[in-house]
Amino acid sequence: MPSQTCSYRGRFAPSPTGPLHKGSLVAAIASYLEAKKHNGQWLIRMEDVDELRNVKGAADDILSSLDAFGFEWDETVLYQTQRKPAYVEALQSLKHKQLIYPCTCSRKTLKARADSGEINTGELGYIYPGSCITNTFSNFQSDDHAIRIKVPDESFNFIDALLGHHAQNLKKDSGDFIIRRRDGLFAYQLAVVVDDAFQNISHVVRGADLLGSTPRQLYLQQCLNFVTPSYSHLPLILCNNGDKLSKQTGASGIGNKADIPLLVDCLKFLGQKPPEALAQESLSSVWQWAKDNWLLTTSIS
Repeated sequence: MPSQTCSYRGRFAPSPTGPLHKGSLVAAIASYLEAKKHNGQWLIRMEDVDELRNVKGAADDILSSLDAFGFEWDETVLYQTQRKPAYVEALQSLKHKQLIYPCTCSRKTLKARADSGEINTGELGYIYPGSCITNTFSNFQSDDHAIRIKVPDESFNFIDALLGHHAQNLKKDSGDFIIRRRDGLFAYQLAVVVDDAFQNISHVVRGADLLGSTPRQLYLQQCLNFVTPSYSHLPLILCNNGDKLSKQTGASGIGNKADIPLLVDCLKFLGQKPPEALAQESLSSVWQWAKDNWLLTTSIS
């Protein structure tokens, strides 16, 4: 079990579906500097749980980029593909509490029902209507079904350090959600909760695209008797058409050689006010200025 001696433990958790890009670099910088500000530890977790989307060599490329840009992480990198027994153990715990059930509904069928108006939709997509909630497990390890967790009709609230109060009624906004997929792969929501607890993560600094996932993670933490970290969700870098900058929208990789002007530009995006001359300084000088002046702020570009 990782050390529990440090009160602040943050993490950066990229998915190895391609090279690190500017949007991911912003999240890495913010989580890293916030940990340093609090004399805390900063860990890297490779969120490769969705094995079908992983790109060969991408994990090593991401680590190479982070190293080239001067990031220093504590402890060895954790890979979710090596954590499957822990996810199975969490499923067994939830099954013992009678909180999960097998679901044989196909995504295609549910989408068609949502498109026809037969089932409701919300900001998170279609709201699962509980069609399989009376199902019982004949073979827990079988891959002929997904596994969903029952959710209560109540609001889950938290205070985000940047975005303030956020609330979501899981029953009304998402319905019972999948924690193990029909193909046998574990869902992100389960894996991230189990791993944050295992690594004793106290503070999560990540992109606002994951804000809507947080109430589901809070619920899983409650069900598994895990401590809830503090959350800060960063505004996203957007493309000209308003879409999130991502690998899917053609974001280019940052490479494995430090780009000082890019690093300074990311600091500006994060609401810092580096002097113009900093872009001409050494990598160590940029990081020293950033650590000395870092302030997690809502004044983000």
